[in-house]
Amino acid sequence: MEAKQLNILAVGRNEEIMTVMQRLLNAPDNWTGLTVTTDEAAIAAFEKEAFDIVLICAGVTPEEEIALTAYFKKHSPDIIVKRHYGGGSGLLKNEILYALEHR
Repeated sequence: MEAKQLNILAVGRNEEIMTVMQRLLNAPDNWTGLTVTTDEAAIAAFEKEAFDIVLICAGVTPEEEIALTAYFKKHSPDIIVKRHYGGGSGLLKNEILYALEHR
């Protein structure tokens, strides 16, 4: 049985970090990741595609995180929105898998 395609949106302010995140999120065969650096780009992407998970990454303030989470949950109540604090690719993968298992 083939695993479901997982669509992930990551929002962060540091372009270099988000470039690495883009690569990491697209490495697993059944994952598709999109990274953005502004709230406007996050909302525009969210309006075009269905995401399973939104990762809030480096540089997003707590206030911005609250506003983004409210927006995403209002339009897609079952979406997982999670703060990502960094770490290696293994940590990122395990963090996402844990969030999916414990939604």
